[in-house]
Amino acid sequence: MTIRNWVLALGLTVMADAHAIEIMQWERIPLAIPLQVGKERIVFVDQNVRVGMPQDLVGSLRVQSTGGAVYLMATREIPPTRLQLQNVATGEIMLVDIAAAPGTEGQSALEPVKIVPGVTPATRYGQSVTRVVESTASTPSAAADEDDTPAPPRHETPAPVALTRYAAQMLYAPLRTVEPVAGISQVRIDRQMDLSTLLPGLPLEASALGAWKLDDTYVTAVKLRNLSVQQLVMNPTDLMGNFVTATYQHPYLGARGNASDTTTLYLVTKGRGLKQALLPSSISQVDPKMKGGRGHDADQ
Repeated sequence: MTIRNWVLALGLTVMADAHAIEIMQWERIPLAIPLQVGKERIVFVDQNVRVGMPQDLVGSLRVQSTGGAVYLMATREIPPTRLQLQNVATGEIMLVDIAAAPGTEGQSALEPVKIVPGVTPATRYGQSVTRVVESTASTPSAAADEDDTPAPPRHETPAPVALTRYAAQMLYAPLRTVEPVAGISQVRIDRQMDLSTLLPGLPLEASALGAWKLDDTYVTAVKLRNLSVQQLVMNPTDLMGNFVTATYQHPYLGARGNASDTTTLYLVTKGRGLKQALLPSSISQVDPKMKGGRGHDADQ
């Protein structure tokens, strides 16, 4: 090998080392990511995450997260400590064990880490089921009709069940125990929406807590508080609105002021959020298309 070729090969080797990335697979087992004191290490996760860390690391570990990358730099030695990387969209949590030690003289900075999903992920209760299409003889027109009306996605567990369970976990279970569900995402809601027609006639205070979506199905969690001095039995038949399912966290509400005077109601709707599924609180809010069968002409 000539000197020129040797220098070129050496340069390519150095460039390759400079861009090396350590690949780690997330299979629900904590990942060990060591740090060097005073040197930043990048963790690529390819998803928008928030980082949770113990309070005693404040001032000892600088953490920045942006664009699917987490930047970690320790300012002092840190014993083995666990961090939580939570997917903002799905709520899934990945566990990372860090430990920071001073680097030795001449030691290069640790390469970036890329976390990828495991090769054989565990089955999830909301996971889509692959639809098997059998090959059958049909006319071209029949085949075209079938292509125009694709079947909705199917899941191992019905969407209302998966959504209700997920919402309850997100509100009440420790985040590290929340089981991720592919396809579920959090949606924005109007926390000031008028819920006065939800349970008319009952002395309740209702407020929206959060909402999630899977395909075209929504679940909205509503906080209910008893304003009376009487115990209330929660009966789904008292609800007013267009709902697929309704689930109470507790079967009754204690009298106002008791620890049991508050519960959560999970309302599942199809094709639209809770606000559009509620009855209007006044006749002026009724869609003109629903009055008299004349659409907008009824207003003229």
